[in-house]
Amino acid sequence: MEQPLPPPSDMSPAEFRKHGHAVIDWIADYLEKPDKWPVLPDVRPGEIRGALPQSPPLRGEPMEAILADFQTLIVPATTHWNHPGFMAYFANSATGAGILGEALTAALNVNAMLWRTSPAATELEQLTLDWLRQMLGLPSEFFGAIADTASSNTLYALAAAREMHPELRIREQGMAARDDLPPVLIFCSEEAHSSVDKAVMTLGFGLSALRKIPTDDGLRMDAKALAAAIERARRAGAIPLAVVATVGTTSTTAIDPVPAIADICAREKVWLHVDASYGGTAAILPEMRHVLDGCDRADSLVVNPHKWLFTPMDCSVLYTRRPDLLKRAFQHIPDYLVVSGSADVVNLMDYGIALGRRFRALKLWFVIRQFGVEGLASLIREHIRIADRLAEWIDADAEFERLTDGQFSTVVFRHHPAELAGNALNEHNARLLEKVNATGEVYLSHTRVRGNYALRLAIGNIHTTEVHVRRAFDLIKEAGGVHS
Repeated sequence: MEQPLPPPSDMSPAEFRKHGHAVIDWIADYLEKPDKWPVLPDVRPGEIRGALPQSPPLRGEPMEAILADFQTLIVPATTHWNHPGFMAYFANSATGAGILGEALTAALNVNAMLWRTSPAATELEQLTLDWLRQMLGLPSEFFGAIADTASSNTLYALAAAREMHPELRIREQGMAARDDLPPVLIFCSEEAHSSVDKAVMTLGFGLSALRKIPTDDGLRMDAKALAAAIERARRAGAIPLAVVATVGTTSTTAIDPVPAIADICAREKVWLHVDASYGGTAAILPEMRHVLDGCDRADSLVVNPHKWLFTPMDCSVLYTRRPDLLKRAFQHIPDYLVVSGSADVVNLMDYGIALGRRFRALKLWFVIRQFGVEGLASLIREHIRIADRLAEWIDADAEFERLTDGQFSTVVFRHHPAELAGNALNEHNARLLEKVNATGEVYLSHTRVRGNYALRLAIGNIHTTEVHVRRAFDLIKEAGGVHS
């Protein structure tokens, strides 16, 4: 019988230096030419998995072989979000500073659950988020914490909102099978992100508790309709718990009228959560500070540095004026986490579900320091300028039309030949999108605006220039059979 191997040791410092240099060299080459690969890989479902061993190796393999497989199998089958032609969803990019910060986070490998388990991670997160708060022009009473995504932070915010009503005893008794609990309702616009729906499902409110408020001609929440819906809810004996407003909706980047919504929430004593995960970043620009008008009165607000602040995934920031309620929603300290002398410190585990917390603030701190506020503002400003240029090209072409007004760096439009209408027009634009994405030069996504199929071109990658956007528009014209 073969004898088992002795326990292996970790990679030696010399081996780590060797392979680490190789990895850094590869990353540097990758960032130098981010368009080397097609932005969208030409692979079929199951192809990557089928090309890899179906069972784990019994014995360790050389790092050279692992890195070789990474380069030959993984990279070519990756959708390259760092590609300058990636203009789908909300484009982002991992910058050198952020990547280095991420690498050091992995090396330190701390769990920032308690101040004691990582004082530096805890305090740097508080400091960095206070920097970001100042950059966005938010008030000093806002407390910030980092989670993975805005979806988690929206859920956390709505959980905190429940604690505005301690008499409901939801923390202690839950919501299931309770005849004494009146209906508890959440309100958002019909254009709000699907994470709101997921949050109400996960928190046990149920989708029937979510009220979708109609929007105006600019696809912004109708504040009068909101006020009427809250009034109807109260008359029916329900508790209007929270309103979710959006600064930069996912489909069209519309900005809900937050000042008017804040007035309603203050009057009705309803929690106001603002989803500014994309659009909020633009407030770093003095000339765009207005996009967060009224947000100083929000009970909570989310903004994502991993969307438009050149920080690697994942890094989403939740700010709240009521950290006491956020803490009440999630604080639960078993005996093994009781630490002496911790009465006056922040323990980040108290502000969300996760006990294990990565040192996410480090990469954001690196990015802010490396670019500076002015550098970050100039990058965002340039993206907005390029989007404005694209809007001009669309407006100047009789066969194209914008379906929404541009707010930030995302343009929503369609090709509209005179002979097409209705479903035929929608199908035409869907086919056009497939043709463009099949080129491998660019990757765009779509949405629907009042039922109309629309193309979305989002600029947010640090590598994307006006030349890349011009090329994307030319590819769209070619796919639509438009002759310049």
